[in-house]
Amino acid sequence: MEYTALRPKAMPGQDPRESGTAPGAPHRPHAVPRRARRLRALLLGVFAGTLLVLTGVGIGTVGATVIGLSRLAELRHQAPPVAPPARAAPTDPAAGPSHAPAAAPGATLGVEVVDAEKAGALVVGVHVPGPGYTAGLVRGDVVLQFGSARVDSAADLARAVAGARPGRQVLLTVRHSSGGYQQLTVAPGVVT
Repeated sequence: MEYTALRPKAMPGQDPRESGTAPGAPHRPHAVPRRARRLRALLLGVFAGTLLVLTGVGIGTVGATVIGLSRLAELRHQAPPVAPPARAAPTDPAAGPSHAPAAAPGATLGVEVVDAEKAGALVVGVHVPGPGYTAGLVRGDVVLQFGSARVDSAADLARAVAGARPGRQVLLTVRHSSGGYQQLTVAPGVVT
């Protein structure tokens, strides 16, 4: 076949006279690697997107935990320090370990409190299970009265609870975060 200026020369692989191809089917020798590259790029994109989303969720969770813990640490820092209960000292150090009973443990409500903005003790943590949880105290409540003792601060509540008899029911006056008042019955427990 002779090529003229009006008829361009056939590109390699498109000449119908070459053997091995059907006359109507186009021959595409580079299509398979191109498809593999596209599939590889798609899978890499999906993997990278999943990794970024999971990393963002993890960082967000860690951030929320750190912020929450720093707020709790700040509230604990505001609370007055609680002195540990006194223990009985051994009378004779040469006699070996003492089997004398320790001082009686004090009563507890199983709550963590700080001074409220106004009068009262703001509950910032409730231990589950515990006497405070059983009575119905929730985080955000403000304890105003413990039995007959008025509570103006967290220290007042700690003194009133320490003076209470474990297991004996006491009436609490509480202001909820919604503004409503409620009287709860609580039986202080024993720290073991």
